[in-house]
Amino acid sequence: MPEGSKPSFAFLLLKEHPYGREMLHQILSEGFIPSIIITEDSAIGDEEREKFLKRIEGKEVAPTIESQIAELEGNGISIMHVEVPIHNSENVMPHISDMELDLIVFGGTRIIRGEILDHPKDGVINSHPGLLPDCRGSASPAWSVYHDIPIGSSTHFCDNGIDTGELLLTREAPVTRGMTYEDLCYDTLVLAGVLMKEALMAYEAGKWDDMRHPQGESTHPTFRNAPEEVLEVVREKLAEQSYAHYVD
Repeated sequence: MPEGSKPSFAFLLLKEHPYGREMLHQILSEGFIPSIIITEDSAIGDEEREKFLKRIEGKEVAPTIESQIAELEGNGISIMHVEVPIHNSENVMPHISDMELDLIVFGGTRIIRGEILDHPKDGVINSHPGLLPDCRGSASPAWSVYHDIPIGSSTHFCDNGIDTGELLLTREAPVTRGMTYEDLCYDTLVLAGVLMKEALMAYEAGKWDDMRHPQGESTHPTFRNAPEEVLEVVREKLAEQSYAHYVD
């Protein structure tokens, strides 16, 4: 892609998930407009959305996808928006197979593998609300506190593993005494959107070749959703201020 031009990309997310809403809001603020938005409308997506809204309860959520699209249309910018029952090749590829995409951007999805990952010219990228490689998988802020891993977010390429692709950006989120689990979930959500915006800005500037690098190995497993007993320990550590990585 010529340096200084905006990429052509598809944006995938679970229906009205706060993660995707924030990320779209961030990237639109710098003029990165998807060629197509593909939303997964599913029972699991609904469950994940409600679960995440509970994690950031009381925090301001970015405008809905529909309202962000409507604002663009009010400014004369049209975006194709389609819904699929699941983000797999069978449902997604018919919408993008004839599109010459530079990238696909994941704005909060389930695990996606297969043909979708091979379609765009310059790869598929995702922002993850945990520092890679030490915090792969689900519920990253919870597991970070539980295992005393620094809190942060990462933007990385997607491969057929779980959060294992090459890194573009990582950044710690400062954790101060008195912060709650909801604060950490919200801060990593916003930071993930910021890092995606910065990654696209770096792509536009032709800097990816200098930025991308392998993750390396982690001593931690790939985490699954945190059960209630883990969340109890997390909340206790934050209340007692015994987490290992406070900045104050």
